[in-house]
Amino acid sequence: MSKKRFIAGAVCPACQQQDTLRWWVENEVEKVECVACHHTDTRLPKSVEDSQHVAGTASEQVIGIFKPE
Repeated sequence: MSKKRFIAGAVCPACQQQDTLRWWVENEVEKVECVACHHTDTRLPKSVEDSQHVAGTASEQVIGIFKPE
């Protein structure tokens, strides 16, 4: 598992609090969690997202992710 990083300026879609979201990658899946309300979102790898087999799944519920350079 990679190091968990906070997403500066991001607002939780569930509780609307700012600067409470943290992001990390686990088994090639991007994960976001709110430390205030424990709301979670995931993003599948691009190769899986492009597959027609998972169209319409939870990948549509993921918020944008900021990746520092």
